[in-house]
Amino acid sequence: MELWYVRDGRLVPTRRTRPATVATSRLALAELAAGPTRREADAGLVTLLPDGAEVSRIADGVASVRLAAVADPVTARLREAQVVYTLTQFPTVRQVDFGTAAPAGRAAHTDLLPPIVVTGPVIGDRVNSPVTVTGSADVFEGTVSVRVLDAAGRQLATAFTTATCGTGCRGAYRVAVRYRLPAAQAGTIEVYEVSADDGSRTKVVAVPVTLAAAR
Repeated sequence: MELWYVRDGRLVPTRRTRPATVATSRLALAELAAGPTRREADAGLVTLLPDGAEVSRIADGVASVRLAAVADPVTARLREAQVVYTLTQFPTVRQVDFGTAAPAGRAAHTDLLPPIVVTGPVIGDRVNSPVTVTGSADVFEGTVSVRVLDAAGRQLATAFTTATCGTGCRGAYRVAVRYRLPAAQAGTIEVYEVSADDGSRTKVVAVPVTLAAAR
């Protein structure tokens, strides 16, 4: 299942593998409240969701969730966005009702996404060559670049692709990057935009992974 945490005031997805259950949405919120793994926390991920948040009912595509009040409106909105993005991955949920306003779906919180979102691989994954990198982006002309770095930060491979929507709109992207590496080791998948001004890497998202050996 996908869990959406927060880093630098923006939503960031990660994943958990758990046994199937009839109460998947409740399990997802429990995992969200439990917080990031050590490796995710080291990468800057946090959760704003308090313990005890539960889905009370799901009807007609709307999940009802009650959260304790929080004074800071920015924190409150980020917390609600975590819940919305996490729960709407399930086909039975399109919107979430927090009891304070009209039910809301993902479209109400897209401004809380970073310019580049990486949905796969996620922090801590073990990847093989070619590694498939997926996500969404709102970048110049939709051009998304990727590079694979080894444990020493050396560049092993690069690739680029075009998202399904360009400047000023968010589109999906998918690209496979083939690398060569004699032995398995820690590594990083970097996804970024190349600056049209000076060619530098901007809007960088770094995903720490384990790279399998590849010849």
